[in-house]
Amino acid sequence: MSYNRIMKNSFEKVAANSLNHKWQDAVKREIPIYDRGNSIRSDFDRDYTRLLHCQAFSRLKHKTQVFYSPHNDHVCTRMEHVLHVASVSDTIAKYLGLNTELTQAIATGHDLGHAPFGHTGEEILNSLMEQRPGANAPKKFWHERNSLFFADYIETLPDPDGFERTLNLTYAVRDGIVCHCGEIDQQGLKPREENIPLYDIKVPGFVQPFTWEGCIVKLSDKIAFLGRDLQDARRYHILDMGCYRQLREIVGSTLGFSSSGKAINTTVLINDMIVDLCKNSSPEKGLCFSEPYFKFISELKKFSFQKIYSHWRLLEFKNYAQNVLGTIYRTLMGTQSFAKNGRIPSSMRYFKNLSSTFEDWLIRYSNYIPQDAPDRKKTLRYETPVVFDVNEYENYQKCVIEYISGMTDNFAIACYDEIINF
Repeated sequence: MSYNRIMKNSFEKVAANSLNHKWQDAVKREIPIYDRGNSIRSDFDRDYTRLLHCQAFSRLKHKTQVFYSPHNDHVCTRMEHVLHVASVSDTIAKYLGLNTELTQAIATGHDLGHAPFGHTGEEILNSLMEQRPGANAPKKFWHERNSLFFADYIETLPDPDGFERTLNLTYAVRDGIVCHCGEIDQQGLKPREENIPLYDIKVPGFVQPFTWEGCIVKLSDKIAFLGRDLQDARRYHILDMGCYRQLREIVGSTLGFSSSGKAINTTVLINDMIVDLCKNSSPEKGLCFSEPYFKFISELKKFSFQKIYSHWRLLEFKNYAQNVLGTIYRTLMGTQSFAKNGRIPSSMRYFKNLSSTFEDWLIRYSNYIPQDAPDRKKTLRYETPVVFDVNEYENYQKCVIEYISGMTDNFAIACYDEIINF
């Protein structure tokens, strides 16, 4: 009997469904969601479409994956990466017998709160929040937690009465979003048993997801970016012939097929990593790669960091990104005294675009009351809670950081140009 028949649906008994002992926790929402009366969607499918329709998801098409603000239409953006993760996780979950609606929802929302300029932007925003010095200091800004924060407090959709309300996602989807990151440094990934308050998670990658489906998305994230980033690096000639030879040596020494004539490209690598994971995983062992593939992933990750992510062109752009985000941050932090009095337009009269969009942000999410239109939030039918206090420094700082984190690469650059040009 082939392994295909042995392993197929091998996780069916632990899938996130009504027979699972975690089910009630998995589908729980912070508050009951409105009933449309004629809905034909499951809880997780409803979460998926809520994420799909929110503005933060739309902005992912203009956010960096690896190569900043690309002018080449064929280079991967953050949205395309999200779609790759959704595809990989759907393939794995479907084969193993897990809940594909849950993996689809988690994958769609997993990078919702990612900063502009990719992980470089994330590092910059964290440094701007003045983390304590030292390599082991806790991060104040990390995209997994920020994606949860955006899903819980920032993103809204109109309800049947036309009022803007937060997404109000299920626990399993929210958990999968905040727990999606972390290195693949050990075999046998399994979900945790405990339902814990998600904002008690203080360190990225430290807590495993609550569901097997969340674990699938966590691994799919790595499979997707390791495969696709090679393709874009080739397109931009980041990898020279010496790098190609080194890559073939890595494949040959770990997997042994470099001399077989089999191509080394995105589709081959992603397919083979998926198949290997499905072949070697079980509820008893956890989600596992074979030892050759586990070693290959480790070596490929090391290769990518040395040859792609540390390439001099990307390092040069980090300096530019620092200038862009730092300038916007300092400009907005200088407006707090005006925000207290509802006079943001007066503080940035020469920066019309930045001024108007930031004031809209304050109206929606803070206790800011615009001097010229005190009832504007009610008029716009925002039923969103007050998240930020403009009178308190650290709260205002977080308000500014969250606003910047929602920017696309292009919008951040446009705001920067507006500030520095006369």
